[in-house]
Amino acid sequence: MLGLEAITTIPNLLQLTPEARQVLDCLRAAGGRPLIVGGSVRDALLSRSSGAAVDSKDIDIEVYGLTTSQVSAALPGHVMEVGQHFGIVSATVGGQVFDVSLPRQESEVEAFARRDFTINAMGWDQLSGTVVDPFGGQADLAAGILRHTSPAFGDDPLRVLRAMQFSGRFGFGLVPETAQLCRSLAPAFVDLPKARIWGEFYKLASKGTFISKALDTLFVSGWEEHFPELAATRGVPQDPEWHPEGDVNIHLGLAGDQAALIARRDNLGADETAALVLAAITHDFGKAVSTTIDSNGRITSNGHNVTGVEPARNFLRRIGAPGRYEDKILPLIREHMCHTPEGPQGAISDSAVRRLIRRLNQANGGPSITDWARLVEADKEGRGPGARQGVNHLPTWLAKAERLGSEPVTGTTLLKGAALAEAGIPRGRLWRFVIEQSRDAQDDGLFGDEEGAAAWLHANRDSVVAEAMRRLDEFEAAGERL
Repeated sequence: MLGLEAITTIPNLLQLTPEARQVLDCLRAAGGRPLIVGGSVRDALLSRSSGAAVDSKDIDIEVYGLTTSQVSAALPGHVMEVGQHFGIVSATVGGQVFDVSLPRQESEVEAFARRDFTINAMGWDQLSGTVVDPFGGQADLAAGILRHTSPAFGDDPLRVLRAMQFSGRFGFGLVPETAQLCRSLAPAFVDLPKARIWGEFYKLASKGTFISKALDTLFVSGWEEHFPELAATRGVPQDPEWHPEGDVNIHLGLAGDQAALIARRDNLGADETAALVLAAITHDFGKAVSTTIDSNGRITSNGHNVTGVEPARNFLRRIGAPGRYEDKILPLIREHMCHTPEGPQGAISDSAVRRLIRRLNQANGGPSITDWARLVEADKEGRGPGARQGVNHLPTWLAKAERLGSEPVTGTTLLKGAALAEAGIPRGRLWRFVIEQSRDAQDDGLFGDEEGAAAWLHANRDSVVAEAMRRLDEFEAAGERL
């Protein structure tokens, strides 16, 4: 759909700041026709039906009928030319930054044809209130679909991953012809810089609420194959009693949806939200290698929390996630199955809580036990209707953690080198295995300060050293086998 029939009038679509109005007035005074374009127009149109707030400070402007030098001369505030190839002039007015672009084509239709999706190929004229929509973006917004504007979509293959994150943010799906075009662009993935890949995954994880829809789009676009750790979960079965939703990949998407909801419920920041959502969509990667079906048809995935750590690490590196995300996410994956207590009594001991806090290792950049509880909640809630529900132990874990967290020694190591030296234990690798035992004893509440740790070692020196030597022998033997 092209031409004037695509123009509608919506006065006050965006409530602009005085600074934005000043920029637009100056461009018109110089003889140009400025349009507000792209995401701000899309979001404003969406907000008319959803009631969501739109940040009118974050706007992009295209101006027609002026040269770069004319735009620079017309704009108020501090002005810089920042786009050599596309022609972008930046103006800072009253602390707000406005990027004004000069399309290479004089025609609005030609300029909009170079945008990625029809929902982003719209402009709004603040003076007349007209919405310029040459490719039917408003109709596609209403239908909830992502459609490319023209073959120019292929000029930047990253747009496939933009489709993924738009699906995650808006719940939209690809039309078949756009999905086919995305599949044809799959070989170009290898040339994309990691920083740009991470940018799209970060937007998905920090802003998205339809994570399962994003994973669907990644699959139908043909780009899931570039993330083999995720692709490996497709078709992996789960016990229908606990997971009636179906295969592992379905569960990961639903867990991601729940993680996004939990993050908003708890008012998490963007980085915390991204870490939680990424943990949710990677937490069961280990099922791809640990799932077995016995002769009775029973499906189990024993140890998948451990086998899933390395695939998750590889996935995070593949998408370009900064290293701090590994520090936050991998311990959550390793520990996400420990919430159900073992033994006939089903009790959660103080020792178990202390050990979990230590394994999460928050003091050295790892996640908190609250982060852990959020992932466990997303995992439990990210299942289909009718799933078997076990006892929810999370309130007990968190209550105990809050009480024990006030202990100054929780998560620390009380046995110090001076105590080992005083006990006559030679410095070296043996110390590691003595300290391991001291941490277990500390978590069991056998001592609560450095003096107590030294006294514990003095009283148990012979047995502790013997056990340490046994562990050291096992460690060295394992190294030789490798």
